[in-house]
Amino acid sequence: MVKVIPRTPSGFGEYLPAEQIEFNRLMDIVRSTYEKYGYSPIDTPDIELSEVLLAKGGGETEQQIYRFTRGRNDLSLRFDLTVPLARYSAEHENDLVFPFRRYHIGKVHRAERAQAGRFREFYQCDIDVIGSDSTIIDAEFPAVINEIFEKFGFGEFTIRINNRLVLNGFFEGIGLKDVSAEVLRTIDKMEKITREELVSELSSIGLDKKQVDQVLAFTAISGTNDEVLDKLAALGVRSEAFDDGVAKLRTLVAALRTMGVPEKRFKIDLRIARGLDYYTGTVYETILNDLPGVGSVCSGGRYDDLASHYTNTKLTGVGISIGLSRLFYKLREAGVITPSKQSLADVIVMPFGYGQVPRALEVASTLRAKGVPVIVYTEPVTMKKKMKYADRMGCRTVVIIGDDEIASGKLTVKKMETGDSVQISVDQLVKGVLR
Repeated sequence: MVKVIPRTPSGFGEYLPAEQIEFNRLMDIVRSTYEKYGYSPIDTPDIELSEVLLAKGGGETEQQIYRFTRGRNDLSLRFDLTVPLARYSAEHENDLVFPFRRYHIGKVHRAERAQAGRFREFYQCDIDVIGSDSTIIDAEFPAVINEIFEKFGFGEFTIRINNRLVLNGFFEGIGLKDVSAEVLRTIDKMEKITREELVSELSSIGLDKKQVDQVLAFTAISGTNDEVLDKLAALGVRSEAFDDGVAKLRTLVAALRTMGVPEKRFKIDLRIARGLDYYTGTVYETILNDLPGVGSVCSGGRYDDLASHYTNTKLTGVGISIGLSRLFYKLREAGVITPSKQSLADVIVMPFGYGQVPRALEVASTLRAKGVPVIVYTEPVTMKKKMKYADRMGCRTVVIIGDDEIASGKLTVKKMETGDSVQISVDQLVKGVLR
């Protein structure tokens, strides 16, 4: 029989148990924090009708989706969680309670070129609030990000915030209203290109030298959050949108302080534009301070109209997304994450032989009833091999049961970290493990 080489398609990853345990730990932090802030879980099909998924159409989207037919159905794999949210919100509009606060953690698929840290199948972790125009809601997202990344424990991070109203208002004030979208897209990548390339791109859009200098000077405004706000107010830009954007940034900053988000963790950064056309207000990007090469690890923003392709109801919203697969890959490559624990079990119970198996099962059942994950290891191998197994699995405690233990009613318990062994009762073991 010809053997088939076991392999996954390019861009489709999978983890070994130790990696999956660590990945799940991060996902659980995200999920529990989202729920702590009152977001409700939803899930949508991986497969959508192509006419629904591609209602907006155009751009690179149609080139990046996995599309196929099955019978009479034209189907596509979802490429993000935002379009399914738009469809979901419109389809269930009469059943949902607005403002609708949802979180969605799931896989998405993009048929783009696979490369390091960029996958064709990956997890996104999204939260959105649909049906609210409140700037206080905008401020909630940095608070959520702060709590999640603080729990991750990967070092310091900065949540960079801006408002598209400020950007659009400024461009309007210097005569760039008609090309503001192109300027925004250029600004959004200014940290990835040289100054010469930036000037060249702005000039090719149609900006004259004075306008290029104005844009560069504007995006270079820096300082504390209050200093940036004061510098913006002092520009004297004649634009209602600009004034509204600055006011919203002031409200957002004040709310973050009230919620106790450390000032060092959030920063007004006028270079943050988020190139996607549907963002209309507050925008966010989060970077890890000690790992700038990782890039943005959580981004999002406010949009005016989520579901115009599916309903006449105007559904405003704001949301963020954590690309967990990409983040996990980057942190693992940087050595920040070093998965080692092969099992979630804290304890391994090892009977010497078959005669001690019933007692081993009793002890394991007692521990599991108290919520302790346990492995019962019954393979007929030497004790040396049994201990090697325990070490490789990363379990902290080994419970050994032989004839002496059966006779005494005690258990021999070995702590793997120290190598120390003690003889104790089952009750003492339970208390010790749960401590």
